[in-house]
Amino acid sequence: MPDWLASFIQWLHGMGLHLGPDSAAALGQAAQSAGQAAARMDMPQLLALAAALGWASGVRLYAVVFLVGAMGAADWIALPAGLHLLRHPAVLAASGFMMFIEFFADKIPWLDSLWDAVHSVIRIPAGALLAGSVFGADSATMAVVAGLLGGSLATTAFATKATTRAAINTSPEPFSNGLASLFEDGLVVVVVWLATQHPVVFGVALVVMLLVSALLLLWLARFLKLVVRKLRGFFGHDTLAQSDARVSSGS
Repeated sequence: MPDWLASFIQWLHGMGLHLGPDSAAALGQAAQSAGQAAARMDMPQLLALAAALGWASGVRLYAVVFLVGAMGAADWIALPAGLHLLRHPAVLAASGFMMFIEFFADKIPWLDSLWDAVHSVIRIPAGALLAGSVFGADSATMAVVAGLLGGSLATTAFATKATTRAAINTSPEPFSNGLASLFEDGLVVVVVWLATQHPVVFGVALVVMLLVSALLLLWLARFLKLVVRKLRGFFGHDTLAQSDARVSSGS
């Protein structure tokens, strides 16, 4: 019987709810069967998990770390060896806290764009790292391939999110930003669930999401340029360019 299930049954006993030996044994057997089924994760499932980690990191990094880590800690999925660290209580606490902060920060117009700018240097490398870690303990070659895949998907998801939100922030009404953020919250949960439970369906959904991202980026090209300019300004590139121009004109 998994440790978490034994602790749960003990907690029920403490609340005065007592399970009979047959009920406890049935629960233990069901949990063990689920764990054994999850442990038989084949290559398509591993690739789906790597792709989901990469893509979702570009939208909600802390949420995907917390969700996957919590599912592994509860023995709902058998995490690859390279992702076992996500089950650690300290990682769950940190990612859960940051997920809580991000949930509210992402609902406030313009603050969400500032939050995205700060996390532009975090989400994409993290997506590559998480995707590569799916295979990191078993195959260095596959880890590199998955890392490249995860980084590319994280970049695509981040660019689509930041561009779409920049366009939405120009709207005078206050509700569209919050609704878009809630949609992203739900989408990340669905993506992680599909990748771990129905990898083939996730693969089809991923292709659709990439096509939608390409169309949105083409349609909102001017907002994408605005996002790039804001990122350059945030990291000081525009200031340096203006300083160089002044020096050149002065000489």
